[in-house]
Amino acid sequence: MTKKTIWVIDDDPIYQIIINKIIQRSEMFSTITTFKNGKEAIDALHDTILYKLDNTEVLPDIILLDINMPIMDGWEFMEKMGLIKSKFSKQIIVYIVSSSIAAEDKNKSKTYSDILGYLSKPVTISDLVLIASDN
Repeated sequence: MTKKTIWVIDDDPIYQIIINKIIQRSEMFSTITTFKNGKEAIDALHDTILYKLDNTEVLPDIILLDINMPIMDGWEFMEKMGLIKSKFSKQIIVYIVSSSIAAEDKNKSKTYSDILGYLSKPVTISDLVLIASDN
């Protein structure tokens, strides 16, 4: 199986360390990139379009997206990504990863076609294996 590229968009630096270690242990991903908020990630997506970088190499296959973040939250990120996704050479799959157990967040995640699932923190190696093999 080809290893995938994964982005983690989460403002919690401790969680970023933990999820990076879990992703590395899973051995399912070739590249891990982290962002502190949705704006940093959207800017990176814009750069691939602006500089006409090879989308398939630079773009993630999977994004693990937190909902509650400063500057640009997960929902704002999804709105912005929806406006530019037609310019990507591949589909990017998003999983919401949140400590929120609010039903409205889970229901809202179902309204986005690019969101494939809703995972509760912390993500496990089993979760990552399922995510990587689903795509």
